[in-house]
Amino acid sequence: MATVLEVADVFRRHGEAFRQARTGHLGRVERRVMGAITACRTAALGGHVEQCDDCGATRIAYNSCRNRHCPKCQGLARAEWLAHRQAELLPVPYFHVVFTLPTLAGEIAFQNKATVYTILFRTAAETLTTIAADPRHLGAQIGVTAVLHTWGQTLQHHPHIHCVVPGGGPSLDGTRWIACRPGFFLPVRVLSRLFRRLFLQNLQDAFETGKLRFFGNLVGLAEPTAFATGLDQLRRIEWVVYAKPPFGGPEQVLAYLGCYTHRVAIANSRLISLSAGKVRFTWKDYRQDGKAKLMTLDANEFIRRFLLHALPDGFHRIRYYGFFANGQRGDNLTLCRRLLDAHHTMANSESADGHAKGDRQNNTRDFPICPECGGTMRRIAAVPRSSTYQPFYCDTS
Repeated sequence: MATVLEVADVFRRHGEAFRQARTGHLGRVERRVMGAITACRTAALGGHVEQCDDCGATRIAYNSCRNRHCPKCQGLARAEWLAHRQAELLPVPYFHVVFTLPTLAGEIAFQNKATVYTILFRTAAETLTTIAADPRHLGAQIGVTAVLHTWGQTLQHHPHIHCVVPGGGPSLDGTRWIACRPGFFLPVRVLSRLFRRLFLQNLQDAFETGKLRFFGNLVGLAEPTAFATGLDQLRRIEWVVYAKPPFGGPEQVLAYLGCYTHRVAIANSRLISLSAGKVRFTWKDYRQDGKAKLMTLDANEFIRRFLLHALPDGFHRIRYYGFFANGQRGDNLTLCRRLLDAHHTMANSESADGHAKGDRQNNTRDFPICPECGGTMRRIAAVPRSSTYQPFYCDTS
C-alpha cells in the first residue's frame, strides 16, 4: 500500500531550513502551526496501544494535534458542528453567496488579519441583512452562516466569505414567513455595491482610529493622502459578489457545509510528490471550468504559501448573523418553525444527537476495526509523550 504524502512530511523535511531562513520574520502563530502539524499523530504527542478482541493483534495509535490548520484533525470538529446544525435546518431552499475582496483590499487584509477579516465578516453580513430587509427586495429578517476562506487553489492569499442563507425569513414585524422567489435570492449587483461601500467605510474608520499597520510594498499607505487614493481606486472597480444556484434540499446544505466549514488551505489528498526539494500538487483552474492541473513549487515556497492562511489566535472563522446570531438563536428558530408550520422537523433532533455521538466515537478512533481480521480494537494501555523526539517547535495549545 502506497504511503500517502502529507503536509506534515513537507514540514518535517524542509521546515527547519524554512524556519532558520526566516529567523526574526516568522510569527508565533506560524511557528505553532508548523510544530503542531509536524508532531500530529507521532510519538511527540503520545497515544495509546490498541489490541484486537479476536486475533490479539496490537498497534500504537498516536494522538492528534487538534490544530485547526492541520489537514488531519478536522473530522471530529466537523462531525460535531454538523450535528448541531442539522437540528437547526429549516424546510426551505438555501442559497450560497460569496463575497470576495479585490487585490489591494486583500493585501491590506493580509497585513491586518484580525481587523480586516472582522470587517469582511461584518460588512458581508450587514449587506445581506440590509438588502433582505428592504421591502423592494424581500422585506424579511434572514439568517446567515458565514465561513472565512483565505486561499485560492494555488494557495495564494485570496480572502473571501462563503455565506449560506435560508431562502426567506420572518417579516419585519415577525407575523409571517416571507419566502424569496423560486431560484432567486437577492440581486448580486445591489449586494456588490452596498458591500463595497460598507467595507470601505469600515476600512476608513479603522485607519482613522489607528487600527491598521502597513509594511513592505504597502508602507506608503500609512500616509493619509496615499490611503485615500487607494480607497478611491477601490471605489472605481466592481467588487465580486457571486450567488450560486440554490441547494436541492437540507441534506445538500449539510453535505456542502461539511466540505467548507472545516476546510484547510490544502488537503493531503491533493499532494502528489515531494522530491528534490519540490512539492507537486493538484489544483483546479476555475478559469477553464475547473480543469484539473498540476503545480510544482519549491518546498520553501509551498510552506510560505501554506502559512499565509494561519489565522490569529482566538479568531472565529465561522460566524452567525441575523436570526442565526448566537444570543437568540433558539427563540428565533422557534419563531421561524412556527411561521413555517414546521414543528414536525423537531422530531429529527434525537436522531441528530445520536448521529453526533456516533461520529464522535468513530473520529476519535481512526481505525476501530482490526486491519488483520476485522475484529474490534480496544485500548489496553497509554503511550506517554516521547522524551527523545523533539520537533523544531511543538506547542499545540
